[in-house]
Amino acid sequence: MTAIPYDRRTAEDYRAAREVPRAGLAAWREIIGKEARLTPGGTVLDVGAGTGAFASAFHEWFGVRVLAVEPAEAMRALIPSAEGIEVLDGRAESLPVADGCADAAWLGSVVHHLSDPRAAARELRRALKPGAPVLIRNVFPGRAARDLRVRYFPATERAISTYPSVERICEAFDTAGFSRVALHSVPQESAPTLAAFADSIRRDADSKLRGITDEEFASGMADLRAAAEAGPAEPATSWMDLLVLS
Repeated sequence: MTAIPYDRRTAEDYRAAREVPRAGLAAWREIIGKEARLTPGGTVLDVGAGTGAFASAFHEWFGVRVLAVEPAEAMRALIPSAEGIEVLDGRAESLPVADGCADAAWLGSVVHHLSDPRAAARELRRALKPGAPVLIRNVFPGRAARDLRVRYFPATERAISTYPSVERICEAFDTAGFSRVALHSVPQESAPTLAAFADSIRRDADSKLRGITDEEFASGMADLRAAAEAGPAEPATSWMDLLVLS
């Protein structure tokens, strides 16, 4: 897949196009609460924090301190400033945090960017307290049919087919002593309507959409606009997986 050079404008487009409104994440809050059992005063390691949507959500939802690790300077600059959120320059394969500092790790749309999943697993084992979970939110090959972009831009599955599978991630993390605990398919409301979702699309900020042809993109947008016109009140509900390791 094509890497995106994140300058300020691209980072802002990413935030506008890819961040799910907090109100649309109710199902994520519920399942994370069940799987991580976070308590106020704990610490969550947000690896590949992007523009900080989930860093802010974790802090607000659970009263935890968040260590938001993000390699792109332009993305780090957009992470909301808050007393309980510490923004750090770093990567999963070399985390700039102390040993045993975190009660959970969050990797949101990150595992397909890892240059060395085994090295990342070792670093997470080092950084986490014993028994702390790794929560991986991602689209996985063979499990993406309910992703909105796949629904309207089916050619995006070409990029997803290159992502590591659930089994491959489990194998890599097994080398650091992690075992699979659960795999959930979780809904999220990306926008209140399909029309609003269509308006939010920024092709240049989305590696999957950048990887399809102009004709495929135009066809997908036409299908999405037609669906929005046919169902003006239909929310833009998409689904992603949550893989839990411990």
